[in-house]
Amino acid sequence: MSLSRRGLLVAGGAAGALAAVPASAAAHTGRARVRTGFERLAADGYAALSGQRVGVVTNPTGIARDVRHIVDVMHADDRVDLVAVFGPEHGFRGTAQAGGSEGRYDDPATGLPVYDTYLKSGQPLADIFTASGVDTVVFDIQDAGARFYTYIWTLFDCMQSAALAGKRLVVLDRPNPVTGRAALGPVLDKAFATFVGREPVSQAHGMTVGELALLFNGEFLTRPVELGIVTMKGWRRHDFFDETGLPWVPPSPNMPTPETALVYSGTCLFEGTNLSEGRGTTRPFELLGAEGIGPAWARAANALDLPGVRLREAYFTPTFSKFQGKTVGGVQLHVHDRRSYDPVRTGIALLVTAKRSWSGFAWRSDNWIDKLTGSAKVRTLIDAGADTDEVVGAWQEELTAFRAVRKRYLRY
Repeated sequence: MSLSRRGLLVAGGAAGALAAVPASAAAHTGRARVRTGFERLAADGYAALSGQRVGVVTNPTGIARDVRHIVDVMHADDRVDLVAVFGPEHGFRGTAQAGGSEGRYDDPATGLPVYDTYLKSGQPLADIFTASGVDTVVFDIQDAGARFYTYIWTLFDCMQSAALAGKRLVVLDRPNPVTGRAALGPVLDKAFATFVGREPVSQAHGMTVGELALLFNGEFLTRPVELGIVTMKGWRRHDFFDETGLPWVPPSPNMPTPETALVYSGTCLFEGTNLSEGRGTTRPFELLGAEGIGPAWARAANALDLPGVRLREAYFTPTFSKFQGKTVGGVQLHVHDRRSYDPVRTGIALLVTAKRSWSGFAWRSDNWIDKLTGSAKVRTLIDAGADTDEVVGAWQEELTAFRAVRKRYLRY
């Protein structure tokens, strides 16, 4: 990864809405009342979209403060020429489960054509943008803060394809729900690039989607897109989601609460194992387990005295996904100090202790863990008997390099 080859590109438009917000502007006392990118766009009379035929890449999280969807709000406003909607994984209205989408249809509420972007990129996605007749593609989706949460790669693909199609792209920024304080975890090796990680980004990136768009444009896109970022106002890098004053909408079916997002960047690694990651329960990614696991795992994990979290011996019965309808044993994470809690280190510690305390532990046969962690390093180290400190220490050099690049693109 090189340092910025093209500087920091933010397209012009309404001067107030599209200018970066300095950190000092967001500093204040008391409970934060964050104004999202959409709120600032609407307050400016949609000046940044004036004279443009607009298409929106969004899902159920693209809401105004009164929880109306921004597509419904803009469709009813004569100041916006909204002509299309583009749905990601899970779909525009959110009816599909993981690994699914809603396909091409006309939205019953607005009559707008909805195009499916899931698993589409490059020229095929550029062709969809062209066929839709849009001039500007607007992106507004709530992220969860992890490299393998696919919406940030939908953003990347849309940027790349908008550039190919000669379209402008505008990101309406939203908070990172688990703060923007730090980048954590291993950095993707390009040899392991997939839709759960296209470019060298750390496992927990500590950035907003607007900042990621700047990073993508400045570091990874060989053909940069004409990019606009409508920044938030009032968001501070140390804010958790419940400190923003914004309503939470699950960005995907298994991300029901901000507390899920808090643990997700670590415990999603269990997707790469034969253990349940809690899908099919009311606490996905907080409950982990498998048939045959008893109390030994919780004892081993708690013995590490991991900062900010306690592990409870737990038993649960998933209603779908792994171990559907079967009672399994494992652990539940209880984060008691979220500011000291390190989700990635915790995820690694739980992998290490699960393998050591349960003889049935296995990686998924397709080595999906390598796609999630971004290389074979974590899997091979754990298989070789490395402890948590050794695994975490193995990525520090690459993480330090990423943090230096990341710093150039922070806007709050």
